[in-house]
Amino acid sequence: MDVAKLVDATLTGLGFELVDLETSGRGMMRILMDKPEGITLDDCELVSNQLTRLFLVEGVNFDRLEVSSPGLDRPLKKESDFVKFTGQKAQLKLRMPLSGRKNFVGMIGAVENGILQFEVEGSQVAIELSNVDKARLVPVF
Repeated sequence: MDVAKLVDATLTGLGFELVDLETSGRGMMRILMDKPEGITLDDCELVSNQLTRLFLVEGVNFDRLEVSSPGLDRPLKKESDFVKFTGQKAQLKLRMPLSGRKNFVGMIGAVENGILQFEVEGSQVAIELSNVDKARLVPVF
């Protein structure tokens, strides 16, 4: 059973977007979700109750379930995330070095054919999304 697909389908049905799903070997499951107008405590409670019942029916083992918003430093996981947040500041960690670097902070540009245009210190860098290990928005205050 693909728990991520089960969670994604449930969240979509409730009007939310699955941002990330993390599990630990100790039975903890953390779900980050979002919607255009933002996440409230009531939203987290609704989803937590719905998923708890669903996991019981489907036989999904977990000891602790955490449901929350992705926060200001939201992880970027899918190509559509990069498109959605074009023009915003982000921090990237690459799997393989590019020009001798694995860590970049800059502005998200266009995404085309799996290639992200990323502005770093005034220069455009083309980064394959398949080479991005981790990416997060950088809050600007």
